[in-house]
Amino acid sequence: MKTVDATQLELLEEKVVKINRVSKVVTGGRRFRFNAIVAIGDGKGHVGIGLGKALEVTTAVAKGKESAKKNIVKVPVINGTIPHTVTAKFGASKVFLKPATPGTGIIAGGAIRAIMEQAGIKDILSKSIGSNNTHNVVKATMVALEKLRDPYSVAHKREKTVQEVFGI
Repeated sequence: MKTVDATQLELLEEKVVKINRVSKVVTGGRRFRFNAIVAIGDGKGHVGIGLGKALEVTTAVAKGKESAKKNIVKVPVINGTIPHTVTAKFGASKVFLKPATPGTGIIAGGAIRAIMEQAGIKDILSKSIGSNNTHNVVKATMVALEKLRDPYSVAHKREKTVQEVFGI
């Protein structure tokens, strides 16, 4: 999928998915650094993730936000949910996303929930299978969202109307 220009969007406040403290042992002791996974979106079907690394938490979050702005993708959202079921894998993490009826809410773990909130998806069922490594779960979720296809583009590709494709 193509990335979207972040300057044309009204982005919401960024959502920090995870902050990780890493240390390096040197002769004088330990040197601590931080990395932050940040999700950013406009709540209207655009979402991006980024990873920032720095000596301080605030700097890592700021770098993650800038990285996320460069990786924003468009997600088809129909009536507050996704158009169809999708499964995606990244590393040893596998993510299963399923559309839900209105009023269900976001049934998801922390990493998936943050991305769905930023994308503007209000009703969804999800399951994280395999490794629960936050980095890989977030990336698998983005792969799943990129796999989603808009019903209008599918109908256009098949040269039919949306009603013919879905039997409505």
